[in-house]
Amino acid sequence: MASLFDPIQLGAVSAPNRILMAPLTRARATREAVPTPVMADYYSQRAGAGLIISEATGISREGLGWPFAPGLWNEAQVEAWKPVTGAVREAGGRIFAQLWHMGRLVHPDLGGGQPVSASATTAPAYAHTYEGKKHYVEARAVTQDDIQRIVEDYARASANAIAAGFDGVQIHAANGYLIDQFLREAANLRDDDYGGAPAKRIRFLVEVAEAIAGTIGGGRTAVRFSPNGASQGVEDSDPASVFVPAAREMERIGLAFIELREQGPDGTFGRSDQAKVSPLIRAAVTTPLILNQDFTGIAAQAAVAEGLADGIAFGRPFIANPDLAERIRTGARWNADDMATWYSQGPDGYVDYPTLEEEREAA
Repeated sequence: MASLFDPIQLGAVSAPNRILMAPLTRARATREAVPTPVMADYYSQRAGAGLIISEATGISREGLGWPFAPGLWNEAQVEAWKPVTGAVREAGGRIFAQLWHMGRLVHPDLGGGQPVSASATTAPAYAHTYEGKKHYVEARAVTQDDIQRIVEDYARASANAIAAGFDGVQIHAANGYLIDQFLREAANLRDDDYGGAPAKRIRFLVEVAEAIAGTIGGGRTAVRFSPNGASQGVEDSDPASVFVPAAREMERIGLAFIELREQGPDGTFGRSDQAKVSPLIRAAVTTPLILNQDFTGIAAQAAVAEGLADGIAFGRPFIANPDLAERIRTGARWNADDMATWYSQGPDGYVDYPTLEEEREAA
């Protein structure tokens, strides 16, 4: 039986355990999307994870619509990431950059113009801007020239990630952002080669994955999907028809791993009664499969031992437990996080959560 604490090969990366730190937007960069020094402390504190996946990181100004989130499209950002990745490596860790284009979820106040998407649609609810919440605006459907340009942006950002010291990148194809807007029928109303049948809706994803793998290697490229349920107005009536073929294409390209964020009926961060697609993907590909969403340490160990997944990614538990892997290994209590500081700027609620060792010393 496999264990969470067995080593695993994830493409080109040898991970010492199967506990991954999932991407977590924390809003500690500058308005120019440049990482700040405190981010080096934050990530290096969590280097006990088998692999860290960074917070979602913009591939372009057009694609980044979250205040104080970082980017990877210019030299200043690359240089500012180097101390972060260096600190993780010095602490014995490994880190991938998650590459992000938010599509229709970019407000013009942040992206600098009308947002783009698979189709001319408008996201529900509100965008976060530096002036507070504002209604989303209708996106412009991308042209073939736009698609080529955005694919090139992904490839450039992946090269920048390697130059910045990352071990690889994860394509953010989940949670209702641009690639997900192509994948799932609720946001993709196209009638060309990028819309309609599932085989056409996955084409943009495939082109992005091929471009990145061709730039930095498939073994340093991963992907994240959120197949079931609704996410920011994006959903599909038959997820298996989309995501099983998408997973097969990712295996053909030679990606390092596939991560799935799947909602359940009792989820704490999104709920759905729609069936999970992970069993079908597990049966369809041999690419390492990482599951995510509401796992406890015991449930995570069981999923790996039973062969349901090769590893488990934890998100919010890593906020308040920088040494989460050690807490799972020893069965120690998990600290609770403070939602009020998720996206605040500065060290509070970011780098001040104690490790087990620090708690023992304080006691």
